[in-house]
Amino acid sequence: MGILRKLAAWGALAAALGLVLLFAMPSYRQGEASVAGKTAQNFPLEIAGKPGHLTDLKGKVVILNFWATWCPPCVEETPALNRLQKYIESRKGVVLGVAADEDPAAYEKFLRDQSVIFPTYRDPSTKDNHSPIAEEYGTLMYPETYVIDRRGKIARKFIGFQQWDSPGMLAYFDSILGKS
Repeated sequence: MGILRKLAAWGALAAALGLVLLFAMPSYRQGEASVAGKTAQNFPLEIAGKPGHLTDLKGKVVILNFWATWCPPCVEETPALNRLQKYIESRKGVVLGVAADEDPAAYEKFLRDQSVIFPTYRDPSTKDNHSPIAEEYGTLMYPETYVIDRRGKIARKFIGFQQWDSPGMLAYFDSILGKS
C-alpha cells in the first residue's frame, strides 16, 4: 500500500510539473489576447541616423522585434527576419528591430556580421540588459515581437524564437497585409 501511495504522489507531482511547463512554453502563450487591439505605444527612435517615432510608420504593418546581440534565439531568428523583410516590404510591411544592448560597438558588429537588412534601433536607455522601450510594451524576455496593423493597433504578440519565413507565418502575414 505504501508503494502505491508514493507512486500516486510522484505521478501527481509529475502531472502538475507538466502543466506548469506547458503553460510556461512560449509556443503556448502565442497571440496573447491581452494586448490584441491595444494601440501600440509610441516611442522616439533613430534609423540610419534620422530621428523619428514609431507613429511615423502608421499605414504600414510593423513587425516590432525586441532583441539583443547577447541573446542566442535572437541571433538564430535574424536570417528569417531578413527574409521576412524582403517578403513584406513591397506591400507596406516593415520589420523594425529594437535592440536591448548597452554596447554600441557590439550592436554595430552584430548588424554587420548578420547582414541585417531591416531597420533597427539600439535603445540607448538600456541598462542591465533591459530596454525601457521593451518594458513599456510588457516584454519580459528576448526575443519578443509585436505585429502592429496599419492603424497602429497591436494585432498579435509572439514570445520567443519564431521561424518568420515558415509557410504558416507567411500565410499569416499575407492575410494581415491584405487588409486595408
